[in-house]
Amino acid sequence: MSGASHGRIDDMHANYIAGQWLEGEGATRDINPSDVTDLVGEYAHATPAQVDRAIGAARDAAGRWGLASATQRAECLDAIGIELLRRKDELGRLLAREEGKTLPEAVGEAARAAAIFRFFAGEALRLRGDRLPQARAGVDVEVTREPVGVVGLITPWNFPLAIPAWKIAPALAYGNAVVFKPADLVPGSAWALAEIISRAGLPEGVFNLVMGRGSVVGQAMLDDARIDALSFTGSVATGRQVAQAATRRFAKVQMEMGGKNPLVVLDDADLAQAVECAVQGSFFSTGQRCTASSRLIVQRGIHDRFVRAMKARMAALRVDDALAPGTDIGPVVDARQLQQDEEYLRIGRDEGATLACGGRRVARAKDGHYLEPALFTDCRNDMRICREEIFGPVAAVIPVADYDEALALANETEFGLSAGICTTSLKHATHFKRHAQAGMVMVNCPTAGVDPHAPFGGRKGSSYGPREQGTYAAEFYTTVKTAYTLA
Repeated sequence: MSGASHGRIDDMHANYIAGQWLEGEGATRDINPSDVTDLVGEYAHATPAQVDRAIGAARDAAGRWGLASATQRAECLDAIGIELLRRKDELGRLLAREEGKTLPEAVGEAARAAAIFRFFAGEALRLRGDRLPQARAGVDVEVTREPVGVVGLITPWNFPLAIPAWKIAPALAYGNAVVFKPADLVPGSAWALAEIISRAGLPEGVFNLVMGRGSVVGQAMLDDARIDALSFTGSVATGRQVAQAATRRFAKVQMEMGGKNPLVVLDDADLAQAVECAVQGSFFSTGQRCTASSRLIVQRGIHDRFVRAMKARMAALRVDDALAPGTDIGPVVDARQLQQDEEYLRIGRDEGATLACGGRRVARAKDGHYLEPALFTDCRNDMRICREEIFGPVAAVIPVADYDEALALANETEFGLSAGICTTSLKHATHFKRHAQAGMVMVNCPTAGVDPHAPFGGRKGSSYGPREQGTYAAEFYTTVKTAYTLA
C-alpha cells in the first residue's frame, strides 16, 4: 500500500522509498522510557523486498543527483535546516519522549541537527578542487571531487536526530543518494526528520527511509553491492560485522563505535570546574553517549576533595521524567539497557570497587526506567568497569600519583574517542593535547560535546575510516578524480 498523508497510513508510520510512503511487515512500538504506558507511535518495518527497492531507487537517482547543480543541493539542505530550526521545540519534545533525554537537551539536539543541515548547505557550494602545476609541458592537471554514489547510513538510538543529520546532510550535499536505516529502538525522531526531507524538493529516490531490525534491514544493506559506501555508528561488535561485510566487496566504510573516555583531574585544577566537567560528561544524557567521561583519573592531592564535591553535586541532581521541568537526568532508554547498567554495578562491587554514591533505581509518579547516577571509587584501570563501555550513568574514579601516571592510564584502553584534562597548568594541558591517544581532546571542558563544523571521530577501537562532520566529511562522501588534459 502506498500514498499517505505526511507518511502515515492509518496510525502506522510508513517507510519512504522511491518517493512513496509504503507499509511494511510488522512494526516497532515506540515506548516512552519516562512512562512505559505511553506509546509514542508505531513504525513500519521494511521488508527485504522493500530494502531492495530502496537501494534500486537510490542507484537510479544517484547519477542525476550527482550532476545536479550545487545551488539546487544547497537550497534543498537549507530548506531542511530551516524547518528543523522552526520546529525544534516540537521535535525536541518528541525526542525527549521517545529516548529519555531531558527536554532542554533534546531541543538542543534538534537545533544542532538544523545547524548541521545549514552548514552542509554551504558546503555544497564550497567544495573545492585543485589545479596543479604542469610537470610536463602542455599537460594541465586538475583534481576534483565527485560523489561516491549510493550511501547506506545506519544510526544508533542515543542521538536520534543529530547523528542521522550529520550523516544525511553531507551525503546529500556532495551529491550522493541515501538509504537510511535508523535505530529500531527509537524510530520516531528519525521518521520525523525523513518526513521533512521528503518535502524538501529532492528528486525521487535520492533519499530513502527503511526502518526495522538490523538483522533484516541492516544486513540487506551490508550485503548489497549497489551500495557504494556504508556509514555506521553503534557498538564495536556490530561495527566488526559492518567492516567485514564492506571490505569483502570493497565498499567504502566509515564507523564510529565505543568509548571509555578518561577525564584527568590534576591537583592544580579548579575544583568546581573539574566537578562540573565530570558531572556533565559522565551523567548528562543519562551517560548514554560514546563520548561520556566514564573514567575519572584523579591525582591523589585533590582526590578526596573531588570525591566529596562530586557526591554533593550528584545528590542535587534530579532524576525524573524527561519532559518534567527541573529534570537533570532522564530515564535509561529501555529495560534492557537498565539491566545492563545494573549488571555493571554488580560487577564493580564484585571487583572490589566502592559504590560511593547512587546506583539505585528511582520510583517516580510515572513508571519509567529511572536510575540514580553512580560513582565508584577505589578503582583500578584493569577492572571491567574501567575497561568496558557501560553506556549508562556510571563513572569510576581512579587515583594516580602524578601527571605521568594519569596520562599512561588515560591511554591504556582499546578505545580512543575523547579524552579530557582539568588543570591550570599550560605545560600539562599542552602536553596532554599532543600525547592523549584520542581523536578529540578537551581541556577544562566535558569530554562530551562537539560542534557541527568540527571533525568528529577517534582512534583505535573507537573509529574506523574518515572523520565525520565539518569539511572533513568530504573525505568519506566524495571520491577524488585526477584529470590530465593536453592543452
